[in-house]
Amino acid sequence: MRVASDSSASTVTSPEVPVASRQDGTYPRPQMMRSAWADLDGTWSFRHDDADSGLGAQWHTGLPEAREITVPFPPESVASGIAEPGFHPVVWYARTITGDDLAAAGRSEPAPVVLLHFGAVDYRARVWIDGRFVGEHEGGHTPFTFDVTALVADGDSHVLVVRAEDDPHDLTQPRGKQDWREDAHAIWYRRTTGIWQTVWLEAVPATSIEHVQWLPAGLTGVDLTVRLRGRVAAGTRLRVALRFDERDEDLATIDVDVAEGATSVQVPVPVRRQRNGQAEDELTWSPEHPRLVDATVSMHDAGGCVVDAVGSYLGIRTVGVGRGAFLLNGRPYDVRSVLNQGYWPDSHLAAPSRAALRREVELIKDLGFTGCRIHQKIEDPRFLYWADRLGLLVWGETPGAYEFSATAVQRLTREWMDAVDRDASHPSIVTWVPFNESWGIQRISEDRAQQAYSRALTDLTRALDPTRPVVSNDGWEQQNSDIITVHDYEGDGAVLARTYADESARERLLAGMGPAGRRILLDGSEDLGQPVMLTEFGGIDYQPTGRRENGWGYTAAADVEDWIARITALYDGIRASTFLAGSCYTQLTDTMQETNGLLTADREPKAPIQQIRGAVLGQS
Repeated sequence: MRVASDSSASTVTSPEVPVASRQDGTYPRPQMMRSAWADLDGTWSFRHDDADSGLGAQWHTGLPEAREITVPFPPESVASGIAEPGFHPVVWYARTITGDDLAAAGRSEPAPVVLLHFGAVDYRARVWIDGRFVGEHEGGHTPFTFDVTALVADGDSHVLVVRAEDDPHDLTQPRGKQDWREDAHAIWYRRTTGIWQTVWLEAVPATSIEHVQWLPAGLTGVDLTVRLRGRVAAGTRLRVALRFDERDEDLATIDVDVAEGATSVQVPVPVRRQRNGQAEDELTWSPEHPRLVDATVSMHDAGGCVVDAVGSYLGIRTVGVGRGAFLLNGRPYDVRSVLNQGYWPDSHLAAPSRAALRREVELIKDLGFTGCRIHQKIEDPRFLYWADRLGLLVWGETPGAYEFSATAVQRLTREWMDAVDRDASHPSIVTWVPFNESWGIQRISEDRAQQAYSRALTDLTRALDPTRPVVSNDGWEQQNSDIITVHDYEGDGAVLARTYADESARERLLAGMGPAGRRILLDGSEDLGQPVMLTEFGGIDYQPTGRRENGWGYTAAADVEDWIARITALYDGIRASTFLAGSCYTQLTDTMQETNGLLTADREPKAPIQQIRGAVLGQS
């Protein structure tokens, strides 16, 4: 391995390698960009298959009597053009891949391999091209890719068909907040079936970069793992070049021999070079200063020619816990977060537009929050890009299953591993949450098998990513957790102030039953001095345009003045605590029957933003 000096460093400067941190938020995979790709979203053919007869009727060769749907909006949603939210466990899609699509994807002699990418299809997908089977994937929230080179080699028109199966009554499927009843009830929402994230084509060389993952190695370096696709020729080298535009500085260039399959390398970032010891603060990422480092990762053959290159980015920061505090870049940081369901009234789990993902991050910050907890959803990577770019802490959480069985364990574990693998490079993600409120492990307080499952998945998360804290079971019944979290919907701020007042209150809370009548720590789990956070509270119902018959919250406000006063009192109670290390208000937006958001379902503030922000921050 060689670290090039500034004078000798050379980087890939091809204009075909985009600068990832300058993108406009449209590219589906923000941390591994190529210049050419074909967006397959838009109008597709569509059919329900309630009788599950499509396979026997040869629908994989083309859909007869089809309707039109707008992808990637789920067929339950208005935005899709279908808007049928009932039980439809099997659905089919079809679209023609044209010569223009293949040209936009960049298919050429230097890039002959054509890849078909799916951002997410809920829950099980099978894919054909021109009637020939391509492959299948299980897991409704994570991406998958097929090599379709041989299937699109001849001609300029090919029929792409997708069959999606999503049984609303199969409780072993990780489903998050998607309702198993026909009509949404309580805290669950309309279902999202089938394609709900971008479908796209990309052409790559026969030997190419498949995945890059950045993990911080302290504040002066990063650990990079690069997975490769195809056969690697002898003498192939990997080059990593980091640049920090904010200081107009090339930070590091490293060359390393390429191993078959995957290559790992630590890239030092000499932040103190020709500077005093405070220079690292000019480079680190935080919500207040979301500094990103541009990266180019390229493969070179034995003669030095570029085989493949991608644009990427990273943030240099550390997160952890210590002495009862959450630590960001080694210093205590008060996590002021809001619960975000990531659900829109007209498009459900799919954002109504790519611009809406950026606006979501901007609204959260405008309201005075430094973070959000993405609740029971693996969010679109483009949301995470804007969280990285604009500066927002994110808690990544798996969508839960509702049954404990071997099948449920296998399905959730596999999907969670894929989610961590996809998102571990994002500096905005600072905590992992594999379970919420004992969903899927409802008898964990007494069932040793469920206790073992929770411990195992928590430790597996640490094995996949040792750089972030892990919450074993958000809300209650925790063990082996790096942060102790509590859900408390008490509506009186003075009561909150007493419950979380001081160290004696902390001891009472952790030794007894929590606010929901559940143990905070499982029997036998020791209080090791972890940070304690109130990760669900608030949930005040306020409906500025008139009360809905089915609208609800955990408590209710009479008018806007009462609503602001209640929020202020709850935050005053939290601010009075001497031990709480962070909080998460429920919730960002109204979501279907839940009318307890700070914003309406259409993202309109229920009061002037400065008033809401003042309540959150304690500013009059």
